[in-house]
Amino acid sequence: MSDTSVTWLTQDAFDRLTAELEQLSVEGRTEIAKKIESAREEGDLKENGGYHAAKEEQGKIEARIRVLTQLLRTATVGDAPESHGVVEPGTVVTASIQGDKSTFLVGNREMAAGSDLDVYSEASPLGTAIIGLKIGDSKTYTAPNGKAITVEILKVETFQP
Repeated sequence: MSDTSVTWLTQDAFDRLTAELEQLSVEGRTEIAKKIESAREEGDLKENGGYHAAKEEQGKIEARIRVLTQLLRTATVGDAPESHGVVEPGTVVTASIQGDKSTFLVGNREMAAGSDLDVYSEASPLGTAIIGLKIGDSKTYTAPNGKAITVEILKVETFQP
């Protein structure tokens, strides 16, 4: 999977996100429309805190719907890739980052919901730097703040949701 526009998801994560999208698209939109209408009936919209709060909530719901729609449209669904000691989306990596040991999942944060794992997108600077590395490999990449960061891959495991 070298195309970073495709996101790997477990079947459980895909089902959970599909249910959330359905709930937001139907019930969420209906509820917020009722709140907006109710707030409108209170009068002057310029000074109506309830109206402005409901419109802000509507914006958040619509943004989440867009994110979920795009994510689910481009998702590859299946079991976690079997680890062969190579960093790829959907693997759990233990690495030494600037000398500090860290364990994290490479992929989408939605995959690890309910887990204590940190998650780094494969499109993040760290993710981009380590995709394709093997156990024992190291690489230096430039962080967004301009600093050079050295990462050594210590372990690559199959993700267990």
